[in-house]
Amino acid sequence: MWSKVSLYCFAAIVVVLCSWAVVARAIRPPASSLRVTTWHNDNAHTGQYLRETVLTPLNVNSNTFGKLGSYAVDGQIYAQPLYWPGLLIPHMGTHNVVFVATENDSVYAFDADTPGSQPLWHINFTAPPNVVPVPCKDIGVCHVYPIVGITGTPVIDPSTKTLYVIARTKEIQGNSVFYVQRLHALDIATHVEKFGGPVEITASVNGTSFDPLHAGQRPGLLLLPGSQGANNVVYIGWAGYTHDGPPILPGWIMAYDAQTLRQLAVFDTTPNGIDGGVWGAGGGIASDSRGNIYAAVADGTFDANTGGKDYGDSLVKLKLKRGVLSVIDYFTPMDQACRLQADLDLGSGGPMVLPHDGSAKVTDEVIISGKGGAPCDLLGGTYASPVYVVNRRKMGHFHDRRDNVVQTVAGATAGYWSAPAYWKGQTATYVYYAGVLEDAAKGVGDSLRMYTLADGMLSTSSVAQSPNTFPVGSTPSVSANGPTNGIVWAIERQDNFKQKPGNRPAVIHAYDATNVAIELYNSSQAGTRDQAGPATKYQVPTIAGGRVYVGTQTELDLYGLAK
Repeated sequence: MWSKVSLYCFAAIVVVLCSWAVVARAIRPPASSLRVTTWHNDNAHTGQYLRETVLTPLNVNSNTFGKLGSYAVDGQIYAQPLYWPGLLIPHMGTHNVVFVATENDSVYAFDADTPGSQPLWHINFTAPPNVVPVPCKDIGVCHVYPIVGITGTPVIDPSTKTLYVIARTKEIQGNSVFYVQRLHALDIATHVEKFGGPVEITASVNGTSFDPLHAGQRPGLLLLPGSQGANNVVYIGWAGYTHDGPPILPGWIMAYDAQTLRQLAVFDTTPNGIDGGVWGAGGGIASDSRGNIYAAVADGTFDANTGGKDYGDSLVKLKLKRGVLSVIDYFTPMDQACRLQADLDLGSGGPMVLPHDGSAKVTDEVIISGKGGAPCDLLGGTYASPVYVVNRRKMGHFHDRRDNVVQTVAGATAGYWSAPAYWKGQTATYVYYAGVLEDAAKGVGDSLRMYTLADGMLSTSSVAQSPNTFPVGSTPSVSANGPTNGIVWAIERQDNFKQKPGNRPAVIHAYDATNVAIELYNSSQAGTRDQAGPATKYQVPTIAGGRVYVGTQTELDLYGLAK
């Protein structure tokens, strides 16, 4: 029989163990925070991965960090890789999984920790020779070369474990040729099509029909909760490729029910005009916590200030309500007419929704910048692209003599074919941006620049800049353990945009997030040891679980700490 002392000791041990169990549950990050299920990590497009406990500024260097290997794929990777830890794959066990989509109309699921391994699953939406990806030459103007299949980053619905993706195909039936875009809904564990998918994309507004050959599906897909308990909603954006002869196609944003794949709404950016694509360097559509979506529109007809419905060169705020996706607010730069004439479209860059800051004078803001500079944007005696800080609650509309926004900061001299990133450290809050000094086709890029954000206002100039430049700009991402151990990651494409597709390797860079003048690592430092595959355009790195994933033209590259 135990003594009273022994019983007391046993009881104390039980209390301690239970307490530790409670603490462990409290400090263990939720599974959702470890996933990357959408472009630039969240619907606000801040680019943050805030549960990175392995990689730190102390161990990311060429002595301890580098390329661990690669995964073979069948085509170029334009979409950002997505990540899901601890996924049970039937008959194959539980794996950390990285999902990759290619321009050859394939989607892969790989074991995220085992480079060189065979796919856990792989699905391809072609059936050669009659069903193939769309040849670039068929489109006429080639922004993706030489074939176009899956370009926009897929999105994963965690509630149903479904991956949504748009695939483009050329289909030959006898003497007839058809071009088709379809929305697929794939089970992330088995790749089985769900909800009766796929469904073909069709739409028409004011007599203008969706053109599946020329409508470029570049933006990442966006998933939002449905209103009042309704099914989740998938939002998809397109930019109309300019091609020989009229018409010049509009931009589109469409909403689909995530569980029935029924089309809920269609929005044409210029229903009574032309052009106005939505692409934003792969981002294109962001959202806030209230379900409002924000899209930057490229060059096109603008007449919203006179009661029209055309929103060329505008940042629009949209809301889905009763089957209608409508503009509830907007901002258009005062130099819109000049922008249209000079091809300085606001929509070349993607919007970023800033987290709510209850202590700021303006609590809810969105940051946007696109192409800019000469001859339209003279700021303080210097031509530069304006970086606009816009009040999301009162966006300012259009005024021909002033921009009614919270703040305008002079950015890169020729603007941005990219989007910014955000991080709140222990002592300051930062915004990171990498633009170009001349048209991106020329490959004259700027440094990655770091700005501080305080009381809802950006520093009027960068407080630090990277020692290197990015020839065509770059969209950075941030890994951190909450407010500590921040690292900014960015992919350098060495070829300019005239090189189709280009053949020089992608270079992954890592910087101290509190001072980007301190470069921690780049994949050129160790000679060819860490060399990546040839770079694509607008690629965004994915950081998760102590790993960094970089999509290229020929492979998915994996970086991490040396074993």
